[in-house]
Amino acid sequence: MLTARKKATAIKNVQIHEKDTGSADVQISLLTKKIAELTNHLKVHKKDNHSRRGLIQMVADRRAHLKYLEATNKKRYSTLVSKLGLK
Repeated sequence: MLTARKKATAIKNVQIHEKDTGSADVQISLLTKKIAELTNHLKVHKKDNHSRRGLIQMVADRRAHLKYLEATNKKRYSTLVSKLGLK
């Protein structure tokens, strides 16, 4: 589970303007943090298939957001991918 502090730092690192909390950049950043935490959880709890299903859904959602961002704004896409260390 993301704490408020982790969520705020994830948003602050990629937001486009001061009040940006819902752009594709921010959503991808938050999903990346959630995916990392859930991956660590699943390393310990190998048989937690319900959480594994949620992880797969989050990865698919992040992939869709990345695809959208790449199609609409290549510069923001490449900057975000390098900031988050994806691909």
